[in-house]
Amino acid sequence: MILAAGFGTRLWPLTIDRTKPAIPVLGRPLVGYVAEYLASHGINEVLVNLHHQPDSVRKALGDGSRFGVKLSYIEEPVILGTGGALDNAKSWFDNGAFVVINGKIVTDIDLSVAIEAHRSNGCIATLVLRPNAYREKFSQVFVEKGLLQGFGSPPASDNARYNGDAIPLMFTGIHILEPEIFRFIPQDCFSHITTDVYLPAIAAGEKIGVHIAEGNWDELSTIKRYLDTSIGLLKRQGQSCLALSDGAFIEDGAEVSDVILWENAYVESGAVVIEAIIGAGVRVLSQDKLINVAVVRKDLLDGQVPPEKALCGYFERENFVVPLG
Repeated sequence: MILAAGFGTRLWPLTIDRTKPAIPVLGRPLVGYVAEYLASHGINEVLVNLHHQPDSVRKALGDGSRFGVKLSYIEEPVILGTGGALDNAKSWFDNGAFVVINGKIVTDIDLSVAIEAHRSNGCIATLVLRPNAYREKFSQVFVEKGLLQGFGSPPASDNARYNGDAIPLMFTGIHILEPEIFRFIPQDCFSHITTDVYLPAIAAGEKIGVHIAEGNWDELSTIKRYLDTSIGLLKRQGQSCLALSDGAFIEDGAEVSDVILWENAYVESGAVVIEAIIGAGVRVLSQDKLINVAVVRKDLLDGQVPPEKALCGYFERENFVVPLG
């Protein structure tokens, strides 16, 4: 199951006309990237939960065949959280272990190894963790003898390499679960699987396993993370630091570097665009100099109220420009 029902408020205004899992990542929607990842590890039947802008995900994924999977969808009339989403879909998962993965991550963690670890540990759930060596602001996960003990606040010293202390662990948003987990999921209500399901299960005497993985892992919860991750993926693949969606075009004479162009974006000769996301249908004029920004069409904001967590921006001609730092 790919969790794709969130609002993506910190990615606004990129999520005005589509939900977070439908934003493009190197020529495919983010949720399609996740579907391909599952397919590469032999998982070919995938359920996607939907709430915000559901049609944008359906349009981006279709039946899943171009990503190597068979897709089904389940809608949530009200947002249910990670635990509630599973409760809403429990009829799909009564035939053995299944994988749940967040729809906003890009990773090359070896999922097959994690599944084997789950099969051998005898637990009703296994969380895939990774070392948080740079102490980014992700909740700490406490582990003892291969079992989950609990969760804590993010570590101090954000982005500072650890200096001899134990490296904190973080949750990747990937879990392998047995149907027995449904005994601990609250029914017909919103719930978080970490605090409202796993901790009560542990208190009841169940064992929740962990698998500590290595590999690249990024989550695209903010505009800056989205841009940095996309450029990082291009660099790891040895490509130029430029990603073009269908219909995007750059005229000769434009200075463009570390840029993501969405569908039908257009950059005129003479424009300077560096470290930027140019949204669907945006036209960058020859005199424009856009550095470290995200840009969407002005008309998309008609009648829109920015969410509380959104970055501030300003109008410039037919565009809305959001500085990223």
